Amino acid sequence: MGSSFAAGPGLPPYVPGAPARCGRSAGNYAQQLAAKRGLALTDVTCSGATTGAVLDGWAELPAQITAIDADTRLVTVTIGGNDVGYIGNMISASCLTLARNTGSGTEKCRTPSWAEEEKFRQLSEALIRIGSMVRERAPNALLIFVEYPVVLPPKGTCAATPLDPADADRLRDVERRLRDLTGLAAKQSGAMLLPAAKLSRDHGVCGAEPWMEGFPVSAGKAPYHPNMAGMSAVAAALDGMLPR
Repeated sequence: MGSSFAAGPGLPPYVPGAPARCGRSAGNYAQQLAAKRGLALTDVTCSGATTGAVLDGWAELPAQITAIDADTRLVTVTIGGNDVGYIGNMISASCLTLARNTGSGTEKCRTPSWAEEEKFRQLSEALIRIGSMVRERAPNALLIFVEYPVVLPPKGTCAATPLDPADADRLRDVERRLRDLTGLAAKQSGAMLLPAAKLSRDHGVCGAEPWMEGFPVSAGKAPYHPNMAGMSAVAAALDGMLPR
């Protein structure tokens, strides 16, 4: 289950029959893990999904959590970034900064909409509820919350992250809070946690071997989203967490 960091937009080929707007890659971390372990996979990840899409459904898409039942043995989830505008604001702020720096005009850029404190409170409650509902629907399943891999370097920016320093710092704080809330939800539900932020610490957009696309990107790619190396790294880390 999860949003774009689990679905894999910009990483074709895509899963046949999946909604086009979900950008559900056949090479996302769940797909890679299932192929490696010979698992029967139900992949309901979708780009743009919020915790509401997991719990309650989203437009024509049923609640992702309904894919889980008593026979489910493993559940992975990366969710929450869209609830607080994490990557959306990163893209918007980068668009504005790049346009100003190049004199190309800002009319095609969106203005960032920074989440108020109430949004983080609601996100925390929703993440905990996801953990609780997975336990109810699949009491014998191993639940693993997967953090969002890091995008920005610990300090500063680079050519692939055209951001105002204040915006970059604000986005780093959003990433930290998202990570903390994911960890809290995992603890509350007795789930495992894949510390993808620590795993990817040296592989953000500005790293020597980035696991992330930067900004802007070539046609078909997803800015500030995992590349295939990033997806493969998460898949390998998950495989290492599972019993042999």
